[in-house]
Amino acid sequence: MAGHKRADFLLNTIIGPGTKVNGTIESAGFTRIDGSVQGDVHVKGRIAIGEKARLKSNISGTSITVGGVIYGNVVASERLVILGTGLILGDIITRRIQADEGCLIHGKVRVCHNDEQWDRAMAEQQDGQERRSVLQGPLEQGT
Repeated sequence: MAGHKRADFLLNTIIGPGTKVNGTIESAGFTRIDGSVQGDVHVKGRIAIGEKARLKSNISGTSITVGGVIYGNVVASERLVILGTGLILGDIITRRIQADEGCLIHGKVRVCHNDEQWDRAMAEQQDGQERRSVLQGPLEQGT
């Protein structure tokens, strides 16, 4: 716990089993998701994705643990842990990764060992997002 900020444990957001959220989630502290989310999740702290969780989301946080299913990209500024029940269908950018036996990753994985690599990976990701939003013009957004 020494490496985590106190606010990371004081502010909690919990999306329980059977709960469905459509829209962007922004949280300032620890967030646990056990339900369904369709929309991006941006947390300035730790994220725990439970085994029954189903997300169609791009996710960003400091330390992320995945036990459920994520259809989207994952950015973990400190570390990413994918449990044996975890499934990520998307690209990953992190500084450290632990992938347990049985997990599934379908996408590119970038592990950045220094700040220069991290900054370059984040810039490339931002460029890719901008290109995708330009390609999703008015015709595609309405469908």
